[in-house]
Order: sequence, then structure tokens, then C-alpha cells
Amino acid sequence: MAQTVLITGASSGIGEAAARRFLGAGWNVAATMRRPERQPFGPAPSNLFVAAMDVTDEASVSSAVAAVEARFGAIDVLVNNAGYALLGPLEGLTMERLRRQVDTNLLGLVAVTQAVLPGMRARRSGTIVNIASIGGRMAFPFTAAYHATKFAVEGLSESMRFELKPHGIRVRIVEPGPIRTNFLGGSADWVEHPAYARELAGFRRMSEALKGTLPPPERVAAVILQAAGDRSDRLRYPAATGPYPLLHRLLPDAIWRRLVAFELARRSR
Repeated sequence: MAQTVLITGASSGIGEAAARRFLGAGWNVAATMRRPERQPFGPAPSNLFVAAMDVTDEASVSSAVAAVEARFGAIDVLVNNAGYALLGPLEGLTMERLRRQVDTNLLGLVAVTQAVLPGMRARRSGTIVNIASIGGRMAFPFTAAYHATKFAVEGLSESMRFELKPHGIRVRIVEPGPIRTNFLGGSADWVEHPAYARELAGFRRMSEALKGTLPPPERVAAVILQAAGDRSDRLRYPAATGPYPLLHRLLPDAIWRRLVAFELARRSR
């Protein structure tokens, strides 16, 4: 009998690629998104269910989870993927925009997890896959709000695995590096502040220059499928990270900071 995965934020990027990967592997896939009328999958096969879900709306989350359970009977794996990046200088953030970032990237993840856990506990089986980032282990300029949520996802997940193991539920963290998605484009929320205009312009030019060199989201989707099916107690799964985590780990902090500052200054000229 086919297993069922629920994927949040499945309309594009890593979420869409993961949905296609699971479908190709024969899973039942519940692809959730805020605007299902824009779903990218075309005519739906019998093992695909597209459902409306806004992770910041608890009623929407409850309704979608109930619909998925009614369609497929149970949810074996949850992939918490929905999220976006709030980018720009910390001094330019409004509390409203910061709350929206936290609501989506962190509290939304908690809301969906809480909605699927009763069914998993009843069966004493299930896997929660939280999509974090290398930005949950290290930080770059002008991404403080985003990093705050991803660092939080790392700690939340590490705690969850202790709580849920006695109930037969596994927890995974997938940590992508920079990926060829719309993350730094239309799906990002940019803020500005005049005191940081030159440096921010350099950061944006650096981001644009990187886009064409990045690996596709399918690289991360393959790791998500691996994490979902792994029966071990492994927690973290790096995915297409690039050289950054290794450099961050090996270089003395002073050299790492100079390297990041040099690259940002070079792009800001």
C-alpha cells in the first residue's frame, strides 16, 4: 500500500520538486499551497491531491489536514517546506513584517505539525521532515530575520525528536544550500534603509550573480525523499550546500568574517 506525504508550499521551488519526486516514487502526494488554482502539476493523477492551505491560518491548516486524511486515510510523512525570505537590514524591518516572517517560517511549521501529530501518534508511526537551511547553522548579511526563523527550526526539531521518538515518530531536518529557485527574487520580501543602501545594493548584485550558478531544487528533493524513507535515527540531512558550511567550519572566525566582508565590499563598489 502506497504511503502518503503532505508537502506544504508545493506550488514552486523545492516544494514542487519534492512533490514530483515523491509522485515518481509511487507515493500518494498531498501538495498544499495557498492558491491551488495555480498548481503547476497539470491534470492530477489519482495519487496526487492538491489542497488549499495557508500555514498562517489555523482553520486553513485544520481543514487541509482533514481533507488529506479523508482522501488517503492517513499521513505518513509531513514535509514542512512553506516559507519565504525577509531580506534587508535589520534596522529597516517593521514589526509587522518580522511577525509575518516568523508566522510563516516558524509558527506555520508548528501549526501544521500539531495538526498531523494526533493521527501519527494513534498509529505510532510517522516522519516529520522540516526544511531548514544552511542558514540555520550559519548567517550572512541582510538576512537576519530569515536566519532567526531557520535557527529556530533547527532547535525546535532537535527538541521534537526527543519528544516524539517514544510515540514512534521520527524527525528530520533537511538543510539546503543556495538553490536555483525564486527565493531571492519574487518570493523574497526586501526591506531597505538609507544608512545601508550601498552595502545592500552590493548584496543584491551578489545574489543576482549567483543565480545562474546554483543547483536546481531537484537536488534537494532527492534528499527529502531519502530523509522520509530513512529508518535510522539520523537527524540532519545537508542538501546541495555548496562550499559554505565547510569553509565556515574550517576557517577561523576572523578569517571567515573577513572573507564575507570582502565579498560584500567588492560587490558594493
